[in-house]
Amino acid sequence: MNDNLAQEPPPYLVPHSQEPIAILYRDEHLLLVRKPHLLLSIPGRHPLNRDCLITRLQQDFPTASIVHRLDLDTSGIMVIALDKPSHAHISRQFQQRRVHKTYEAVVYGRVAVGRGEVNLPIACDWERRPLQKICHQSGREALTRFEVMERGSDRSRLLLAPVTGRSHQLRIHMRELGHPILGCDMYAHEAALAMAPRLLLHATSLELQHPVTGELLRGECPADF
Repeated sequence: MNDNLAQEPPPYLVPHSQEPIAILYRDEHLLLVRKPHLLLSIPGRHPLNRDCLITRLQQDFPTASIVHRLDLDTSGIMVIALDKPSHAHISRQFQQRRVHKTYEAVVYGRVAVGRGEVNLPIACDWERRPLQKICHQSGREALTRFEVMERGSDRSRLLLAPVTGRSHQLRIHMRELGHPILGCDMYAHEAALAMAPRLLLHATSLELQHPVTGELLRGECPADF
Protein backbone atom coordinates (compact mmCIF):
# COMPACT_ATOMS: atom_id res chain seq x y z
CA MET A 1 0.00 0.00 0.00
CA ASN A 2 1.28 3.48 -0.88
CA ASP A 3 1.88 5.28 2.44
CA ASN A 4 1.59 8.70 0.81
CA LEU A 5 -1.85 7.88 -0.52
CA ALA A 6 -2.88 6.44 2.80
CA GLN A 7 -1.97 9.67 4.57
CA GLU A 8 -3.82 12.00 2.20
CA PRO A 9 -6.83 13.66 3.83
CA PRO A 10 -10.24 12.73 2.46
CA PRO A 11 -11.50 15.12 -0.25
CA TYR A 12 -13.72 17.99 0.83
CA LEU A 13 -17.10 17.39 -0.76
CA VAL A 14 -19.19 20.52 -1.03
CA PRO A 15 -22.95 20.47 -0.45
CA HIS A 16 -25.06 20.11 -3.58
CA SER A 17 -27.73 22.79 -3.67
CA GLN A 18 -30.92 21.63 -5.33
CA GLU A 19 -32.23 25.18 -5.64
CA PRO A 20 -32.71 26.13 -9.31
CA ILE A 21 -30.74 28.87 -11.04
CA ALA A 22 -33.01 31.79 -11.91
CA ILE A 23 -32.52 33.53 -15.27
CA LEU A 24 -32.98 37.26 -14.59
CA TYR A 25 -32.12 38.55 -18.07
CA ARG A 26 -31.28 36.86 -21.35
CA ASP A 27 -30.20 37.87 -24.83
CA GLU A 28 -27.99 36.26 -27.46
CA HIS A 29 -24.79 37.62 -25.89
CA LEU A 30 -25.15 37.24 -22.13
CA LEU A 31 -27.22 36.11 -19.17
CA LEU A 32 -27.87 37.65 -15.79
CA VAL A 33 -28.58 34.82 -13.33
CA ARG A 34 -29.18 34.27 -9.65
CA LYS A 35 -26.70 31.81 -8.11
CA PRO A 36 -28.17 29.88 -5.19
CA HIS A 37 -26.46 29.59 -1.83
CA LEU A 38 -24.25 26.47 -1.61
CA LEU A 39 -23.63 26.14 -5.33
CA LEU A 40 -20.10 26.44 -6.72
CA SER A 41 -19.57 28.95 -9.53
CA ILE A 42 -17.13 26.60 -11.35
CA PRO A 43 -16.33 22.90 -10.91
CA GLY A 44 -14.22 21.86 -7.94
CA ARG A 45 -11.09 19.74 -8.34
CA HIS A 46 -12.64 16.54 -7.02
CA PRO A 47 -14.88 14.68 -9.52
CA LEU A 48 -17.73 14.67 -7.00
CA ASN A 49 -17.60 18.48 -6.93
CA ARG A 50 -18.33 18.93 -10.63
CA ASP A 51 -21.88 20.18 -10.06
CA CYS A 52 -21.82 23.96 -10.28
CA LEU A 53 -23.48 26.99 -11.79
CA ILE A 54 -21.66 26.94 -15.13
CA THR A 55 -22.04 23.19 -15.80
CA ARG A 56 -25.76 23.44 -15.10
CA LEU A 57 -26.15 26.46 -17.37
CA GLN A 58 -24.18 24.79 -20.18
CA GLN A 59 -26.86 22.11 -20.43
CA ASP A 60 -29.18 24.76 -21.92
CA PHE A 61 -26.57 27.29 -23.07
CA PRO A 62 -23.58 25.28 -24.40
CA THR A 63 -21.45 28.38 -25.09
CA ALA A 64 -21.89 29.87 -21.60
CA SER A 65 -18.66 30.87 -19.85
CA ILE A 66 -17.75 32.29 -16.46
CA VAL A 67 -16.55 35.91 -16.27
CA HIS A 68 -16.48 36.30 -12.46
CA ARG A 69 -17.36 34.20 -9.43
CA LEU A 70 -19.28 34.23 -6.20
CA ASP A 71 -18.15 32.11 -3.25
CA LEU A 72 -19.93 28.84 -2.54
CA ASP A 73 -21.68 30.38 0.49
CA THR A 74 -22.70 33.60 -1.28
CA SER A 75 -25.91 33.86 -3.28
CA GLY A 76 -26.96 36.46 -5.80
CA ILE A 77 -26.58 37.96 -9.25
CA MET A 78 -23.88 37.00 -11.76
CA VAL A 79 -23.26 37.84 -15.42
CA ILE A 80 -22.52 34.97 -17.83
CA ALA A 81 -21.08 35.47 -21.31
CA LEU A 82 -22.54 33.50 -24.24
CA ASP A 83 -19.82 34.18 -26.85
CA LYS A 84 -16.10 34.88 -26.87
CA PRO A 85 -16.24 38.59 -27.82
CA SER A 86 -18.73 39.27 -25.04
CA HIS A 87 -16.58 37.34 -22.56
CA ALA A 88 -13.53 39.43 -23.49
CA HIS A 89 -15.45 42.72 -23.32
CA ILE A 90 -17.03 42.01 -19.93
CA SER A 91 -13.72 40.71 -18.54
CA ARG A 92 -12.06 44.00 -19.46
CA GLN A 93 -14.81 45.89 -17.66
CA PHE A 94 -14.12 43.90 -14.50
CA GLN A 95 -10.37 44.46 -14.84
CA GLN A 96 -10.89 48.20 -15.31
CA ARG A 97 -13.35 48.36 -12.37
CA ARG A 98 -16.17 49.55 -14.59
CA VAL A 99 -18.62 46.92 -13.33
CA HIS A 100 -20.55 48.20 -10.31
CA LYS A 101 -21.78 45.63 -7.79
CA THR A 102 -23.71 45.86 -4.54
CA TYR A 103 -24.31 43.27 -1.85
CA GLU A 104 -26.52 43.02 1.20
CA ALA A 105 -25.08 41.59 4.39
CA VAL A 106 -26.41 41.13 7.90
CA VAL A 107 -23.60 41.71 10.37
CA TYR A 108 -23.03 41.27 14.08
CA GLY A 109 -23.90 44.17 16.37
CA ARG A 110 -25.19 47.70 15.80
CA VAL A 111 -23.00 49.62 13.34
CA ALA A 112 -22.76 53.10 14.83
CA VAL A 113 -21.99 55.20 11.73
CA GLY A 114 -24.50 55.49 8.92
CA ARG A 115 -21.96 55.00 6.16
CA GLY A 116 -18.23 54.67 5.68
CA GLU A 117 -15.51 52.61 4.05
CA VAL A 118 -12.89 50.01 4.89
CA ASN A 119 -9.60 50.49 3.05
CA LEU A 120 -7.26 47.68 4.11
CA PRO A 121 -4.93 45.60 1.89
CA ILE A 122 -5.60 41.87 1.60
CA ALA A 123 -3.16 39.00 1.04
CA CYS A 124 -3.43 35.23 1.02
CA ASP A 125 -2.69 33.60 4.37
CA TRP A 126 -0.51 30.87 2.86
CA GLU A 127 -0.29 28.87 6.09
CA ARG A 128 -4.08 28.78 6.43
CA ARG A 129 -5.29 28.71 2.83
CA PRO A 130 -7.89 29.51 1.59
CA LEU A 131 -8.10 32.15 4.33
CA GLN A 132 -7.05 35.69 3.56
CA LYS A 133 -5.50 38.25 5.90
CA ILE A 134 -4.89 41.97 6.23
CA CYS A 135 -1.25 42.66 5.37
CA HIS A 136 0.21 46.13 4.89
CA GLN A 137 3.47 44.68 3.53
CA SER A 138 2.35 42.25 0.83
CA GLY A 139 -1.39 42.86 0.58
CA ARG A 140 -3.17 44.21 -2.49
CA GLU A 141 -5.32 47.32 -2.32
CA ALA A 142 -8.86 46.55 -1.16
CA LEU A 143 -11.65 49.08 -0.69
CA THR A 144 -15.22 48.46 0.48
CA ARG A 145 -17.87 51.13 0.95
CA PHE A 146 -20.83 50.45 3.23
CA GLU A 147 -24.14 51.99 4.23
CA VAL A 148 -26.46 50.96 7.07
CA MET A 149 -29.90 49.95 5.79
CA GLU A 150 -31.39 48.79 9.08
CA ARG A 151 -30.37 48.27 12.70
CA GLY A 152 -31.66 45.66 15.13
CA SER A 153 -30.85 45.06 18.76
CA ASP A 154 -27.93 42.73 17.99
CA ARG A 155 -27.38 43.06 14.21
CA SER A 156 -27.30 45.49 11.30
CA ARG A 157 -28.22 45.13 7.65
CA LEU A 158 -25.67 46.76 5.36
CA LEU A 159 -25.45 47.66 1.70
CA LEU A 160 -21.89 46.89 0.59
CA ALA A 161 -20.20 48.26 -2.51
CA PRO A 162 -16.77 46.71 -3.19
CA VAL A 163 -14.57 48.97 -5.30
CA THR A 164 -11.97 46.22 -5.67
CA GLY A 165 -12.63 42.49 -5.98
CA ARG A 166 -10.24 40.65 -3.68
CA SER A 167 -10.95 37.14 -2.47
CA HIS A 168 -13.11 37.17 0.67
CA GLN A 169 -12.93 40.98 0.67
CA LEU A 170 -16.36 41.66 2.14
CA ARG A 171 -16.06 39.00 4.82
CA ILE A 172 -12.65 40.09 6.05
CA HIS A 173 -13.39 43.83 5.83
CA MET A 174 -16.55 43.44 7.90
CA ARG A 175 -14.58 41.50 10.49
CA GLU A 176 -11.99 44.28 10.60
CA LEU A 177 -14.80 46.80 11.02
CA GLY A 178 -15.74 44.89 14.16
CA HIS A 179 -18.98 43.55 12.67
CA PRO A 180 -18.45 40.11 11.08
CA ILE A 181 -21.10 38.79 8.70
CA LEU A 182 -23.54 36.45 10.43
CA GLY A 183 -23.09 32.78 9.58
CA CYS A 184 -19.54 33.22 8.28
CA ASP A 185 -17.59 30.08 9.16
CA MET A 186 -14.27 31.58 8.04
CA TYR A 187 -13.97 34.99 9.70
CA ALA A 188 -16.79 35.39 12.24
CA HIS A 189 -16.44 34.70 15.95
CA GLU A 190 -18.58 31.98 17.50
CA ALA A 191 -21.43 34.28 18.53
CA ALA A 192 -21.83 35.71 15.02
CA LEU A 193 -21.49 32.27 13.42
CA ALA A 194 -24.27 30.87 15.59
CA MET A 195 -26.72 33.66 14.77
CA ALA A 196 -27.55 32.46 11.24
CA PRO A 197 -27.92 29.08 9.49
CA ARG A 198 -26.00 30.35 6.44
CA LEU A 199 -23.71 33.17 5.39
CA LEU A 200 -25.93 36.25 5.21
CA LEU A 201 -24.25 37.76 2.16
CA HIS A 202 -26.06 38.24 -1.15
CA ALA A 203 -25.13 40.00 -4.41
CA THR A 204 -28.09 42.30 -5.03
CA SER A 205 -27.21 44.31 -8.13
CA LEU A 206 -24.79 44.41 -11.02
CA GLU A 207 -24.31 47.22 -13.53
CA LEU A 208 -22.18 47.03 -16.67
CA GLN A 209 -21.99 48.17 -20.28
CA HIS A 210 -23.61 45.77 -22.70
CA PRO A 211 -20.76 44.30 -24.77
CA VAL A 212 -22.60 44.75 -28.10
CA THR A 213 -25.09 47.61 -27.78
CA GLY A 214 -22.94 49.70 -25.42
CA GLU A 215 -26.02 50.51 -23.34
CA LEU A 216 -25.94 50.45 -19.56
CA LEU A 217 -27.33 47.14 -18.31
CA ARG A 218 -28.41 46.84 -14.67
CA GLY A 219 -29.71 43.71 -13.01
CA GLU A 220 -31.43 43.47 -9.63
CA CYS A 221 -31.64 40.43 -7.37
CA PRO A 222 -33.18 41.06 -3.91
CA ALA A 223 -31.87 39.09 -0.93
CA ASP A 224 -34.18 36.43 0.50
CA PHE A 225 -33.01 36.74 4.10
